[in-house]
Amino acid sequence: MLASVIGLFRTSSARTAPAAPVAAALLLCLTVATLGQRRFFGGFGREPAIHNASYDGRFTFVRVKYTPDPDGYWAGGLPSWVHGYPLAEKNLMRIMNDISYLGSRVDDINVLSLDDPELCKYPLAYIIEVGWWTLTDGETAAFRAYLQKGGFVIVDDFKVPGWGGTSGGGWEPFEANMQRVLPGARFIDMDVSHPIFHSFFEINSLEIVPQAYNSGRPVFRGLFEDNDPKKRLLLIVNYNTDISQYWEWSGRGFRPVDETNEAYKLGVNYIMYGMTH
Repeated sequence: MLASVIGLFRTSSARTAPAAPVAAALLLCLTVATLGQRRFFGGFGREPAIHNASYDGRFTFVRVKYTPDPDGYWAGGLPSWVHGYPLAEKNLMRIMNDISYLGSRVDDINVLSLDDPELCKYPLAYIIEVGWWTLTDGETAAFRAYLQKGGFVIVDDFKVPGWGGTSGGGWEPFEANMQRVLPGARFIDMDVSHPIFHSFFEINSLEIVPQAYNSGRPVFRGLFEDNDPKKRLLLIVNYNTDISQYWEWSGRGFRPVDETNEAYKLGVNYIMYGMTH
């Protein structure tokens, strides 16, 4: 395409502008556009500044950081685990403190890797964009221990495989990692009969849960201790949906209030369930 455009300018150079300057300008524009695309879809790998609060017993929302797949970087070259950080969880913590006596930190959102010993001080953790999640052997063992000791994990936001022309994405990379963490693990599609959907708000239909940008009906999956739905729920997985997008956008007017409310209800219920089971 670039060659044909340059050729067009060459044939009309007598009536317009010299071909060389125009071609150079066109090449510069295409280079800038390509660089901009790389900055959005990956290749730079910087991380945001992290300022963790010291443990003092108060509820603190913990987001898990990880080294993503090489294509797992978003706008500005940030890693996929950053998506929505820290605004999404800060907004959720404000809601939690408004409607309960949880007394959670609002302005301090801790970010920890799975193999950080500090993680075991916190009963609940959140991980996002796991289609680009990678695991070291040390992280695998530490995550297994965290779950077996009683940790509860919220997994959020799956993009389709090959999203944006990148590698990764989808369900398969996440499931493969979880097989390393808990060999033989089986995920079960959840329905509204499970107590997690009634731990604070009464959520009687999952069809009303909004979709931020995915298509189709939202799917919620659970991983249970010993693969037994009668035992403790270890992970709740928001598959084919992204509820934290609504938490993040709730102060910006990007989504209807009623849809945002449903996403907040899920977040509140997840935390209440995780803190009481």
